Amino acid sequence: MVPERESLRERTPAGATAASRPRITRLDQPLPRRRRFLPEYDPEAFGRLSERIARFLGTGRFIVWMTVVIILWVVWNIFAPSGLRFDEYPFIFLTLMLSLQASYAAPLILLAQNRQDDRDRVNLEQDRKQNERSIADTEYLTREIAALRIGLGEVATRDWIRSELQDMVKEMEERHNGHRHDPVVFPAERSRGRDADDR
Repeated sequence: MVPERESLRERTPAGATAASRPRITRLDQPLPRRRRFLPEYDPEAFGRLSERIARFLGTGRFIVWMTVVIILWVVWNIFAPSGLRFDEYPFIFLTLMLSLQASYAAPLILLAQNRQDDRDRVNLEQDRKQNERSIADTEYLTREIAALRIGLGEVATRDWIRSELQDMVKEMEERHNGHRHDPVVFPAERSRGRDADDR
């Protein structure tokens, strides 16, 4: 019993009551759900539903079914017995139903268009970034190829080294043999172009 009292004293500062003690929030646990008086909904699910409805409203199937329903409505309310008619000749209830359908269809179509615009904006941004990366890569490769060309211009090729060695050998032989001329020193003298055997 004594250790429990000491642990309580350590947790509660002197003179503090339970009401004035600050609540310790733990960061490793989620906060409790708050009470909401308004109904909650998932905006992503609602957006997907609105896109499906807008996609259906833009099809020929919807127009055909709506035309069939309106024709049946009008024919029933003209030719049915007077006791079974539910919407007499001015068809006020039909007008009300069509107005209600149009008033819901317009915002749903706008919501679907807004979601499509958001997706297009994200895709355009990704394409722009990809194009920037491609341009940067192309510029880097262009600079590297230009540097390689400049570097290759300063590199001694095999033919150039062979011709320099031939000139040196001729010069040494001329000095040694008293200006005697030897016609061929290396086989590469036979062809002035690139040697196909040394590839």
